[in-house]
Amino acid sequence: MRTTMKLLSAVLAVAAATAGTLAFVGMSHAEQIGAVDTVFKWIGPDHKIVVDAYDDPKVQGVTCYVSRAKTGGIKGGLGLAEDRSEASIVCQATAAIQVTEPLKQQEEVFTERTSLLFKRLRVVRMVDAKRNALVYMTYSDRVIEGSPQNSVTAVAVPHTTPIPLKK
Repeated sequence: MRTTMKLLSAVLAVAAATAGTLAFVGMSHAEQIGAVDTVFKWIGPDHKIVVDAYDDPKVQGVTCYVSRAKTGGIKGGLGLAEDRSEASIVCQATAAIQVTEPLKQQEEVFTERTSLLFKRLRVVRMVDAKRNALVYMTYSDRVIEGSPQNSVTAVAVPHTTPIPLKK
């Protein structure tokens, strides 16, 4: 019995350390703006909806706000839970827009792990050159099968600031 408890404690310690490391690696410079509890948990953190802000690394003056579910409880507290696939996104011009380098037509700009190993929340930027707009889409994927649930938003760029595209 004592050996089993020691083994279980060691496994949980390794899992928590691994989850903490992976969560740090998966961060894309997100800044949590706020959170609301959705389900009370007696042990571990509550289930929540969090809102994170991400500044586009190649487009100064554009910030994306992503809301998503974050699983609590014991598994959530240890970083072992798998968060739901639903997410919502809105991107806004928060300052004068400046494109720091030519952009690809479509490019992943943010990613964050939503489970220990297999699932990620992704944000992709697409350039709508005809309308001089930046389109951002968020979705979730897994190693084997992703989710078709997604959310999309667009930021109109002033016509005086053309968006340079990579050839």
